Amino acid sequence: MLELGQNQNAPAAADLIKDVSEVDFMAEVVEASKTVPVIVDFWAPWCGPCKTLGPALEAAVTKAKGAVKMAKVNVDENQMIAGQLQVQSIPTVLAFWQGQPIDGFQGAVAGSEVDAFVARTVDAAGGDSSGGLDEAVAAAEEMLDEGAAADAAQTFAAILQEDPVNAPAYAGLARAHIALDDLDQAEAILNGAPAEISHAPEMEAAHAQLELARQAAGAGPVDDLKAAVEADPDNLQARFDLAQALHANGQTEQAVDELLELFRRDREWNDGAAKQQLFTIFDALKPNDPVVLNGRRKLSSMIFV
Repeated sequence: MLELGQNQNAPAAADLIKDVSEVDFMAEVVEASKTVPVIVDFWAPWCGPCKTLGPALEAAVTKAKGAVKMAKVNVDENQMIAGQLQVQSIPTVLAFWQGQPIDGFQGAVAGSEVDAFVARTVDAAGGDSSGGLDEAVAAAEEMLDEGAAADAAQTFAAILQEDPVNAPAYAGLARAHIALDDLDQAEAILNGAPAEISHAPEMEAAHAQLELARQAAGAGPVDDLKAAVEADPDNLQARFDLAQALHANGQTEQAVDELLELFRRDREWNDGAAKQQLFTIFDALKPNDPVVLNGRRKLSSMIFV
């Protein structure tokens, strides 16, 4: 793991921490994060917790000495950005890497958690120096993609023998067991993860995939559910069940479309079940997956009309 503060040629604070608006958000956050991770602090002058969290974040970013940058967004003055990123309360903090949000949290947290968040962001952007293990993780992921789940599980387990807090390997091991239809073991692996990696993006994605796998076990027949929805388009339960069945059948984009239509018809149905299910699907996919990008854009356009 990269030790915060190891870079002796530290950039000036003005280069690391900037006030960002809608005018320069793309340049200072999205484009800049393709080179170095950027932590975005959504705040407002009237927000009490923001006054504590902001300085703590700035201190942690400064200690990282160039491994990460920080952008401060006043939501009162930049409501469009906050809306597009679904910032519903402040303070909200998001970490961007390669143009996409990869981690985040809401509310004021302890200083140790701020430091851990910054360190996790650095690691997610390649700050971890264990290059050999990174190659092993990539090889195991390739095995999993090719359907060799048992071999992948063995490789992920071997990586964890070398690095017990390797979040990609932990998540990969859980996903391998999901692929093997050993959902109870996958759940045990995720629940037994060390606290410092339990909220890593890879772990959150594995949790979402496990939830979807459990749903798939009880999914109904697609054709019957399609017929029910066609017969009564306002049968929202049938539409929700259809979305689950479509996802279980590998038709993820179609599942998202059905959930978006359900949300359009009644966003509050079943305590917002459509939105929650959409987020579960999005979390289970890679952040730059076209299904995620298009789905989030369509959902945002319906929320912030």
